[in-house]
Amino acid sequence: MALSIKEIQIPIADEMKAFEHKFRQFMKSDVMLLDQIMNYIVRRKGKQLRPMFVFLSAGVCGQIQESTYRGGALIELLHTATLVHDDVVDDSNYRRGFFSVNALWKNKIAVLVGDYLLSRGLLLSVDNEDFELLKIVSTAVRELSEGELLQIEKARRLDINEEVYYQIIRQKTASLIASCCAVGASSVKASTDDVKRMHAFGEKVGMAFQIKDDLFDYGEDEIGKPLGIDIKEKKMTLPLIYALNHSAWLEKRRIINIIRNESHKPKKVNEVIAYVKESGGLRYAQEVMQRYVEEARTILYEFADSPYRQSLEQLVQYTIERSK
Repeated sequence: MALSIKEIQIPIADEMKAFEHKFRQFMKSDVMLLDQIMNYIVRRKGKQLRPMFVFLSAGVCGQIQESTYRGGALIELLHTATLVHDDVVDDSNYRRGFFSVNALWKNKIAVLVGDYLLSRGLLLSVDNEDFELLKIVSTAVRELSEGELLQIEKARRLDINEEVYYQIIRQKTASLIASCCAVGASSVKASTDDVKRMHAFGEKVGMAFQIKDDLFDYGEDEIGKPLGIDIKEKKMTLPLIYALNHSAWLEKRRIINIIRNESHKPKKVNEVIAYVKESGGLRYAQEVMQRYVEEARTILYEFADSPYRQSLEQLVQYTIERSK
């Protein structure tokens, strides 16, 4: 039976509770409208997987300290800023089942809120001279932006191969989880080698996490996200790439034509989903995902056994067994 987030959190339960209070303080503003929006953002937080990766990685590498809280907050602030801006770019009215900031307060305010979150994160690090943490997270945000732009460019041409796909997900998803683990290690003054190992561990987990996300697009239910949304958005994910690479030329051309010109038709999207399933695309993606998990475990086992390491391993398993 799969473990719950609460069970995985046991070694860092007190730290996570303290982090919630500290994070609220980091987001406070004297401007009433801004403070109202900050409270709204904090109230609709998700599972808090990112801070969990930070605290567990810190625990694996040393003694959790005040800089660990700041590192976790920095990641949450900068990542939340990118999500607020994403919702404006995508004209999205919902985020995790709640109204997005731009849906409630319009685009101009949402962009300014994203800017405020970025500046809060930067100042939090600069004021406390957490320059190494800032460097790790800023690099991840840069990679995230590059990955998103590369995906947009490729979606126009529909010419993604496996190598390019891995590059995209490494930048747009894995870089953030890698930065969580590296920040955790760096916040407790771990050695350069241990910080690099934690970064590599997080990157492997992030790759598996994104492939799991891609598999939701072909699921039997709509728990994770609406079925076929990636196909509608012309995103070339691993199951589809594999299926296209193992098809006859005419069949490949037919499927690409559907994605390019008819992805707004539910019946046609279902046709692509059925094609990917029949071609073994899901099975292949699951095998690749499992391979990344095993590689992540191998790196993790280089660290001494502890409740933190055990929870971190459980968290990795959770990311690939989750239903949303």
